Amino acid sequence: MAVADRRLSLVELAEESGVPARTIRYYIARGLLEGPDMAGRGASYGEKHLERLRAIRALQGKGLTLAEIARRLSGGGTARDLPPSVACWQYQVAPDVTVLVRAESPPWRLRRVHAALRALAEALADGENEEQHQQGGFDIGGFDS
Repeated sequence: MAVADRRLSLVELAEESGVPARTIRYYIARGLLEGPDMAGRGASYGEKHLERLRAIRALQGKGLTLAEIARRLSGGGTARDLPPSVACWQYQVAPDVTVLVRAESPPWRLRRVHAALRALAEALADGENEEQHQQGGFDIGGFDS
């Protein structure tokens, strides 16, 4: 079988590329990598998948984000007229406080961010309740209200 015709399972692709299977699935979901040539139980990948994973790793080694890598690999080049867009999740943790979180964060990081945002929302709500019960203002970072 010619090298170009070689078929790899997900496990073989992960071993040869040095990219964990879970990460490969993530790249496919994000559109960085095409899905398998043949789906289902006998899913198979080819040399184009292996080459693309190597290119992704090389660009990551240069410090590029996945969004920038996707743009470059899709032919977007390195245009300097506008910075690349960044997808974000927006959380309103209080009526006057909104937090933006980059959507490309890995799942483990997003879980930690969500826990911190819940804690922040609770702390801000407790502060509002406490302020309603007191007549005087309070001091935050040198600002009196």
